[in-house]
Amino acid sequence: MNTREQHDPPVSSRRDFLKRSGQVLAGTALAGAVVPRCHAAEDNTIKVALIGCGGRGTGAAANALSTSGPTKLWAMADAFDDRLDASLKNLSPQFEKQIDVPEDRRFVGLDAYRKAIDALDPGDVVLLATPPAFRPIHLEYAVERGRHVFMEKSFAVDAPGVRRVLRAGEAAGQKNLKIASGLMWRHDKPREEVIRRLHDGEIGEIHTLRTYRMHGPVGSFPKPADMSELAYQIRNYCNFTWTNASFFVDWLIHNIDVCCWAKDAWPVAAQGHGGRQVRTSPDQMFDHYCVEYTFADGAHLYAQARHMDKCWGIFSDFAHGACGSAVIMENLGAPKPRIYKNQNQIAANEVWRYDGPQPNAYQVEHDLLFDAIRQDTPYNEAQRAAYAAMASILGRMAAFSGQMVTWDEAMASDLELAPGLEDYTWDSEAPVVPDEGGQYPVAMPGVSKAF
Repeated sequence: MNTREQHDPPVSSRRDFLKRSGQVLAGTALAGAVVPRCHAAEDNTIKVALIGCGGRGTGAAANALSTSGPTKLWAMADAFDDRLDASLKNLSPQFEKQIDVPEDRRFVGLDAYRKAIDALDPGDVVLLATPPAFRPIHLEYAVERGRHVFMEKSFAVDAPGVRRVLRAGEAAGQKNLKIASGLMWRHDKPREEVIRRLHDGEIGEIHTLRTYRMHGPVGSFPKPADMSELAYQIRNYCNFTWTNASFFVDWLIHNIDVCCWAKDAWPVAAQGHGGRQVRTSPDQMFDHYCVEYTFADGAHLYAQARHMDKCWGIFSDFAHGACGSAVIMENLGAPKPRIYKNQNQIAANEVWRYDGPQPNAYQVEHDLLFDAIRQDTPYNEAQRAAYAAMASILGRMAAFSGQMVTWDEAMASDLELAPGLEDYTWDSEAPVVPDEGGQYPVAMPGVSKAF
């Protein structure tokens, strides 16, 4: 599969964005000198720094250390020391010979990312797996310092963050840096095959896509008495919009990205709704969403999300065309992707089913990145990652506001969920605070400013 950007946003969006940003990146702090075409280490070892040591970050480190060619985990950073310690403990049994992270390369705190990135050499790799609010900040610094990057989804929480990711991606291209995103389904063989068939016209022109992520409730935990409000929200990041962009963005970005890939386009507008019907935890989460996206040709994508107990569950993507339909993914792959001769998806109407290999997509995305570094081939997924984040954020904006929101309006938004985040310290006030009853502000459609 061609891993370079193949999908453009609406033309007016790209033109307006470039006009607004006014960034000719040569000469900025992000531009700098081009990274050498060959890795500088004599033994060809690529050193890795892990920024964000939770479960996904630990998994990304394991994937990076499992790629072909010598690699070494060289530095680690997290806001919390116990997360860093647990990650190191989990990685050590399998990768003991590849781990070289003495205490003076274990960094803790909100500025720890800088120290871990600085511990590498130009041409080494940074794994970014902190809460999404920090992704644009960390990506910018990694590119400025000449490091290749793997960044986990989601990639931003608001439009200003998306624009920062786009600019950093452009700077990385000028510096010959490679950037991989955590949208691993783009490198999943079954999905690649079914979407290739859709692009070849096997179900005709696609007019409708459907995606669902419905399962049990997302957990939370009460604020410890000895923990600051800011530390609590970062630690409990899934439950706050400014840290995680919302349940809709964080959990559906994969599905929305795959559906836009299938359509070979990004949406031009969205409208939707959502709310808190049964959730009582003190946080900012909606427990259900329904968003309708519109594409430039009039096609639609319907995205539904719910996390409630004792309800019907599904985690699937479907495409409907003029002369057939497809299951792109159903409940994480079982049964496998398939195509039907009409809209009635029963066995008698099935005309194709994927029966090929199914390698681990989490590993494949790292294999591709490290191979591109070692072979010095172009590899930059920043633009696609940014647009996938923007499409997801567009849906949240529509649901939070209760308005029809266009892509152009969303991309132009100057609403920042955590202004000045790069300057935060542990003494900073959290972007949102609870009221006297311990409840946090929740978006109110028709009232809240969402874009």
